[in-house]
Amino acid sequence: MQKTITFGIPCYNSAEYMDHCISSILQGTGYAQDVQIVVVDDGSTKDNTFEKGQQWEQEYPTIVKAVHQENGGHGMAVLKALENAEGTYFKVVDSDDWLDAEALTLLLAKLRHFIEFETRVDLVISNYVYEHVEDAKQTIIDYHGVLPRGKIFTWSKIGHFNMTQNLLMHSLCYRTDVLRDGGVPMPAHTFYVDNIYAYVPLPRCKTIYYLDVDLYRYFIGREDQSVNEAVMISRIDQQLRVTRIMMKAYHLYEDVEEPKLRSYMMDYFTLMMAVSSIFSKMSEEPDAMPNLEQLWEDLKQFDQRMYRRARMGVMGLATNLPGEWGKKTTIGIYHVAQKLVKFN
Repeated sequence: MQKTITFGIPCYNSAEYMDHCISSILQGTGYAQDVQIVVVDDGSTKDNTFEKGQQWEQEYPTIVKAVHQENGGHGMAVLKALENAEGTYFKVVDSDDWLDAEALTLLLAKLRHFIEFETRVDLVISNYVYEHVEDAKQTIIDYHGVLPRGKIFTWSKIGHFNMTQNLLMHSLCYRTDVLRDGGVPMPAHTFYVDNIYAYVPLPRCKTIYYLDVDLYRYFIGREDQSVNEAVMISRIDQQLRVTRIMMKAYHLYEDVEEPKLRSYMMDYFTLMMAVSSIFSKMSEEPDAMPNLEQLWEDLKQFDQRMYRRARMGVMGLATNLPGEWGKKTTIGIYHVAQKLVKFN
């Protein structure tokens, strides 16, 4: 049977919580035979992650596939799942997150409809929900007023995304061939590669559908999470590495023809440069600021227009104020935004 969708689940020492993730997909899809779940053990060292994956495969051999690889990081695990994917569509679900059953039922029905009627849709977008650990509250990220609902559209029909509405990995379900045709340049042993995944393939997506359901449940607030502030500061080198890859992926004003998509991608990239600036200023590593300055210089040399837009706009100016006072102001602005949006 041709698989409608493959869910790739990157796992690293995930035995404590991966069962919830896997069972949410199985239950939400009604254990359907046109669904594939690829559980990738990324060289776990502290628990029986791979053995758990194998147990799921033994119980549901026509649905679940357990794969082991030497540790390569989140991006390599996503690519391993993509390599093993048999579905027409592909979605990543991190092992500590889960999918809402009702919303997943609707997604699967819509994908089956596209396939049955040979309607090519390159990207299906849905909402995601921050599930906050510290206060058990939820923050729903939707695309109301930005994306047309209930119809297939192109990038020319999108509205303006605000800062909380970026298309993150949680909201994306690509056609598998879109990801494979051209690849996704995710480096090994690097966090934050989900930004590459949610950025580089977009110009290849010619047709889009927005399914207005709260599908992806993103668990946020654990101290060891990659988006925890202290963790992000300690991994500023990886943030800069990802941002540089995104920079070199496109000369946006030359390579992306659709103005609205170009504008969205430029805003996303500007945000990445701002994040790089903020956490470089918060870092106590002696090379953090020189590395940031080199990133800005590399951008200036790579594309003058992208540099001016990222550096001279409001966000670029606010996150790169000069001197010690400017540094404190930049960090203060970030902390205000953090409390308002609760993104980490």
